[in-house]
Amino acid sequence: MTEDSDDISIGITGLSEWDVEEDQLGRGLVLITNRGSIRTLIHHDPSNPTQKGVVWVGGARGGFDGPAGSMYKLLGDNLSPGITSLRVDYRQPNVLVECVMDTLAALSFLSGTGHTDVVLVGHSFGGAVVIKAAPYSEVVKGVVALSSQTFGAGDVAQISPSPLLLVHGETDTVLSQDSSRQIFEWAEEPKELRLIPENGHRLEESAEEIRQLVSDWVVQHLYLPHEQTER
Repeated sequence: MTEDSDDISIGITGLSEWDVEEDQLGRGLVLITNRGSIRTLIHHDPSNPTQKGVVWVGGARGGFDGPAGSMYKLLGDNLSPGITSLRVDYRQPNVLVECVMDTLAALSFLSGTGHTDVVLVGHSFGGAVVIKAAPYSEVVKGVVALSSQTFGAGDVAQISPSPLLLVHGETDTVLSQDSSRQIFEWAEEPKELRLIPENGHRLEESAEEIRQLVSDWVVQHLYLPHEQTER
């Protein structure tokens, strides 16, 4: 993979745990890589293994919880144990290449632990991160970009034939809804654009509705109809 002619590669060399704050959910897991250590939070039940997973990444400042009323935190917990969630805090927030590598390391970890079907979810800057990362892992089965920026998302057509969901607030004053409209235009099918009235950049005004939208989309694209009945 290249970005501005720089070769990107990252490898996991070890794992460790870290103590999470009392108000957090999930287990603290550090991915030790040849580019530095990546703090993550994992939601899974080791006694109930699954092949389905989600990687959640934040905006330019990083962080674990995401928009729409701590979507990543809540959905990570709600989707487990049927779907493993790995919430990633960037090593170098707002550095696109490094954040893409962190996402690829998370995908490598899930792939190496038996996950064959993974959805990527990113917010704002993170929307471009997941769009950029998706074509470089065969386990990616869908991408969700929330309030995404266009910089870094120009290769979105390469996600196809995996599906893409774009969600943007119509009153976003940080990144205009035109950003997601442009990405949608660049993208190939299957693709979907959902513009949410009276919502700003962090999608807090309709948080519950948007969390449900993303949760339903993730489940729909990770499970075939017969698998849904067996969950």
